[in-house]
Parts: sequence; C-alpha cells; structure tokens
Amino acid sequence: MKPKKPGRSLRVADQIARDLAVLIPKEVRDPRVGLVTVTGCEITPDYAHAKVFFTVIGSDPAVCEEGLNAAAGMLRNHLFRKLTIHTVPTLHFAHDDSVNRGFEMDALIRKAMSETRPEEN
Repeated sequence: MKPKKPGRSLRVADQIARDLAVLIPKEVRDPRVGLVTVTGCEITPDYAHAKVFFTVIGSDPAVCEEGLNAAAGMLRNHLFRKLTIHTVPTLHFAHDDSVNRGFEMDALIRKAMSETRPEEN
C-alpha cells in the first residue's frame, strides 16, 4: 500500500469546500437555504465524514442547516461525480459563527478604544 502524502486530507477538504461552494447555489432548491457561503471543511482521517462550515445571509442559520443537511445526500452524489477519490465523505453541515464573533470582538475593541482615548472634535 502506498503511503499517503502529507497534507492530502487538507487538499481534499479544500477541494470539497470549493466544489460545494459552486454546487449549493446551483443544485439546492430548498427554500430554507438562503445565500450560503462555505467557509471551511474538516475531514476525518479515513475520509468517511466531512464537516462543512457555512455562513448564511437571508435565512435563519438553524433552519438553513436543516435544509443543507437534508440535501447532503444529493450533494454527496454530485461530489462523487466530480472528485476522483475512492471514498467520498458523508457531509455534515454546521453554521460557522466565527464571523459574528469577529463583529462582536470589533465592537468591544471600538468600545474600549473610545473609553480610553476621548475622541478628538
């Protein structure tokens, strides 16, 4: 058996994220899914499962997550046709709240800056 190249799982995860970013707007017709941006993908070492992180505009993240997980089988089928790997992972979608946390941190920094240094008029 041939040894795996280091970083191969990262490259496969990145390719899955890129392919899903194209497939979701084209193929998912579920009204629960709004404007989705795929932010990342983590894949298990055996390539059996992939956790896909996303942000959404125009829809509730929990409702959108349900819609994407409902369409996961169909999206996996499309990935199977595009990818040239032996095992295409089962997809699990999770909302990525890092963008919201970033906005909260930015607001805290602005508040701290305004309290320590009075604004010049």
